[in-house]
Amino acid sequence: MDQSGNSKILFILNSGAGNKGIHWQAEIETYFAALSYIIEVLTLGKDCSVAPVNEKINLFSPTLVVAVGGDGTVKLVAECVFEKNISLGILPGGSANGLAKELGIPMEPQAALQILVTGNSKKIHLIRVNEHLCIHLSDIGFNAFVIKKFEAQSGRGMWGYLKASIKVLFQNRMMDVDIQINGTNKRVNAAMIVIANGNSYGSGALINPIGKLDDYLFEVIAVKKISLRELFKMLVSHQPYDPKKIATYQTERLNMKSVKRAYFQVDGEYLGKINEVKAVLLPNALQIVVPG
Repeated sequence: MDQSGNSKILFILNSGAGNKGIHWQAEIETYFAALSYIIEVLTLGKDCSVAPVNEKINLFSPTLVVAVGGDGTVKLVAECVFEKNISLGILPGGSANGLAKELGIPMEPQAALQILVTGNSKKIHLIRVNEHLCIHLSDIGFNAFVIKKFEAQSGRGMWGYLKASIKVLFQNRMMDVDIQINGTNKRVNAAMIVIANGNSYGSGALINPIGKLDDYLFEVIAVKKISLRELFKMLVSHQPYDPKKIATYQTERLNMKSVKRAYFQVDGEYLGKINEVKAVLLPNALQIVVPG
């Protein structure tokens, strides 16, 4: 970022995130020990609320706030900075780290820390999904149900996600969904509907090959049928999907109603069951530090 002098960096550390093998505070302090930055680390409580983050930002007045955790932590910090003209950095400390992977941020701590100093600031779009900010991927149906199961089990990473997916595969109910998009109404019978700003889940599952974080559109992906073959394509081979099973639309705005309440998640955070979704693009809403 070419920051110099006494630039202030605030690190928001989620100690409950999935990557338990890294002592992030020690890594941060070691990296910045010889540099002329003023740093502070705020460790989130179990409730991971925005209140202490906003309070610390107001007291410390940082130029950069860094989320140290997974996609849920990034989402929380983004909610605190996106209207404050403060840049967001990411240190991938979660079990999945989908957005970090998509942005090319290294998983190795010292290499990721270096991006905060040498990287570039880039503006990306966000999606407002109901009352939530979505940076990466949100959905109703199958994957949200998988995340609910995933959070309750011990396995993590791609194989943990696959294990949870297989558990859900024969339990998930199809949804009848009314979609208003680009001036048209569609009735879709689907296992899952994805609202996608990015392209891949942190598990490595590629759901939206055409997704970009800065193209003034987001994608709505209707997965009409989940099968082991399509799951293998998403997780492993990344071969083209069967158009009879997966349909993709691009838009700036979406209204969607499900006949029955469906499982719902935003950026890897399971948020319960809902039957209505309203989504709108927020152009150039977030300034984020990416590799140079």
